[in-house]
Amino acid sequence: MSVTRRTFLIGSACGTGLAFTAGLRPSTWVFADTASAQLAPYLTGMRMAATPATAYRAYRSKVVQTPAITTWVQIDLTKSVAIEAIQLFPASEKMFPGRDQYYGGEGFPLCFRLEAAEDEGFSHPQIIADFSQADFPDPKDNITQYPARAVQARYVRLTATKLRPVMIPPAKEFAPLGAKPVESKDYSLVIAKIGVLSGGHDIAVGCNATADPVYGNTPEELKQLTRAPRQDGEGIRMDNPHRVTDASTWKRPQPMAAAPRGGVTLEGGVLQTAMENNIQYLLNSFTVADLLRQFYERTGKVKDFKPTGSQIFWEEDLAGSNAGRFLMGAGNTVRWIDDPELRRRLNQVVDGIEECRQPNGYIMAYPEDTISYSERAAYTRAWLTHGLLEAAYAGNPKPLPMLRGYYDWFNDQPFLPDMLRGAIQGGQGMIANTRVSLSPVGKPADVQVIQRYYQEDGWLTGLAAREEDQVWQYPYDRPHCYLLTNLEAYLDLYLATGDERYHDAVLGAWELYRAHWQQAGGSISIIEFQKDPPDSNYLHQELGELCGSSFWVFLSQRFQMLHPDDERFAAEIEKSIYNVGMANQDGSAGLRYHTILQGKKEKSTHENTCCEGQGTRLLGSLPEHIYSIAPDGIYVHMYEPSTVRWEQNGQSLSLAMKTRFPYETGVKATVSAETATQAKIRIRVPSWASSPMAIAVNGENAGTGKPGSYVVLDRNWATGDTIEFTLPASIRVKPYRGADQIAGETRYSVEYGPILLAAVGAPTARLKVGKGNGPESLKDHLQADAQSPLHFTVRGNPGEKFMPYWQISSEEFTCYPSISEEA
Repeated sequence: MSVTRRTFLIGSACGTGLAFTAGLRPSTWVFADTASAQLAPYLTGMRMAATPATAYRAYRSKVVQTPAITTWVQIDLTKSVAIEAIQLFPASEKMFPGRDQYYGGEGFPLCFRLEAAEDEGFSHPQIIADFSQADFPDPKDNITQYPARAVQARYVRLTATKLRPVMIPPAKEFAPLGAKPVESKDYSLVIAKIGVLSGGHDIAVGCNATADPVYGNTPEELKQLTRAPRQDGEGIRMDNPHRVTDASTWKRPQPMAAAPRGGVTLEGGVLQTAMENNIQYLLNSFTVADLLRQFYERTGKVKDFKPTGSQIFWEEDLAGSNAGRFLMGAGNTVRWIDDPELRRRLNQVVDGIEECRQPNGYIMAYPEDTISYSERAAYTRAWLTHGLLEAAYAGNPKPLPMLRGYYDWFNDQPFLPDMLRGAIQGGQGMIANTRVSLSPVGKPADVQVIQRYYQEDGWLTGLAAREEDQVWQYPYDRPHCYLLTNLEAYLDLYLATGDERYHDAVLGAWELYRAHWQQAGGSISIIEFQKDPPDSNYLHQELGELCGSSFWVFLSQRFQMLHPDDERFAAEIEKSIYNVGMANQDGSAGLRYHTILQGKKEKSTHENTCCEGQGTRLLGSLPEHIYSIAPDGIYVHMYEPSTVRWEQNGQSLSLAMKTRFPYETGVKATVSAETATQAKIRIRVPSWASSPMAIAVNGENAGTGKPGSYVVLDRNWATGDTIEFTLPASIRVKPYRGADQIAGETRYSVEYGPILLAAVGAPTARLKVGKGNGPESLKDHLQADAQSPLHFTVRGNPGEKFMPYWQISSEEFTCYPSISEEA
């Protein structure tokens, strides 16, 4: 099994016997804000930002089983220079075993010397610093500096004479929250980067580095010691008041359309089934007491709770996220299907959070002084914020005042400069501020906090330039589908300020993901703890997190509201819903974490994982993706039996759509209007259409649209007017673009309209088509099963069958069969 966030964090915590006692604070070893007096003279005041992306990995010597060895690395500065100081950048790329916290200072030498010399062999070394006689204190993630006092030399060498042990989890059966790992029997020298200051600049950048031949590593690894600085600096602290813009200069763009927050009724299609399953999932997974437990623990109402299993991470480390999960799903759902029990529980959860609110406005489930622990400052804060906003938009009056009080507190806290990089995956927290800023209680400060403490100009510039490394080698945290939430926040900044830089950067990123990190069916094929270069699209890895595709939908929706005539955004939303959101739903039993495209789907869970939280949020929002409302009419983006109601020029209109899509392709919509009303009804002609699509109004031709466009029906609409069309859906065969190729074979995906099909019966399928016809001719070999819509047999391939991937449950299957011509 590949390592993912779920398997790493839960597996290491549970598998090694770690358990964490609720209410305890993380020990100070987790953080790097203290140092001994011995270390103080060498502190630069800068802490090293995490470097888990492979492009920024640390140099590592060979692993040995004794600390008392000598290993060195040295840098050729190309000429003799006056050296002012040496800087050592500690490694900060691995996580403490079983903890969601980076391990700053890993492998920093216990005893070492820093020397300079004019010759490569160091026949006459000059000592810059000598700590070879006593153990040097653990710098954690502090960047340290050692004065050279203008030593003249061409070469600089770091010699380690005693190594630190690799840390492993404690062997105790039970350990308190933040228990320090213990020393192993393995030792190595690990340094992220070495800086050589001369004339106020780091002159070591790009210089050649070498190592001792016994314990030193490869030239490729040694290059890391002199890599260029990251685009927005090496340190954790972010405080850039010059990036804050005056709210009086903001010119908010006017979106061309808006997603409905109500007024859509589903009438018996596949989306309604998915939403009804989601309601049962929400009602059956946790009680109200479960959802509020961590809030009551903070206030002392609940004491001595002992978490087990998945609670250790998803419940305790991310305290309060479960309430956010429920509120996201329930708040979205009851806007469309007003289930009394679901609404009752939603109101109870909101009441419980309000009951635990502190006088200063603080509402989170974790204590204020633990905000930097794990992903509380980002993931957890964002989830609860999302959930309370959805509850507010569902009609509960309490969340918006609570959020305003909390963000008045948050926006004025001293910890803000450390939130982006000093907290794990800190960028996830941006979306919390920006969504509040665009809510009815938003303030300019909600945006300005992000500009000052979170905005990464270098990253924005690289994304706007469509640089692929900005995605899979994100410089400051583990590359992840969760970067999509950062992008959502930057697009919100555009919506708040009108600054085109944000729009251009996010569009660049959206196009990069769409072109290079997307599987057939639309799942996002990049995940943390994995190396996922462009177009790798691995099948052997567990990629395609449900949460990533949920973020993808909401990001695409933002663009859709800005550019509703650009059909690309509707196409992305549609296939993500069918082939990821619905495909990862296991009826009402639970939700699947990964979108597995061959073999067997994962077992579903009903816990509090990231994918369940964002999955239930997406499934609860389905009606708002069918239509959007424009000042002069509406857009029809998806084809689902439903009715939409809206106001047009002071008049009430509705459009009732009848269809059995995707099982059948005919669509008929009927208008109702109080009086004849002028409006533009725009009908999407999907990019997957196999031909232009004709549209009739009241039985007469009203226009024909090309695939990937919208047909505008502009007229006075009266009750009884009808719109009819047939979607030109057909089988499409596309070559697999990815790294998991099979020698001598070529893999393909098979789609019907937006629906990804799977070959069922085995984890592989080798299909044959007629000689000289080419693999794309498979579409002519598929024969529809009259008893099962969207199920197909394959002519000339006995026993081979296709069915919609979203309907796969326990069957073995592949979404990438190989296709070849008959001999």
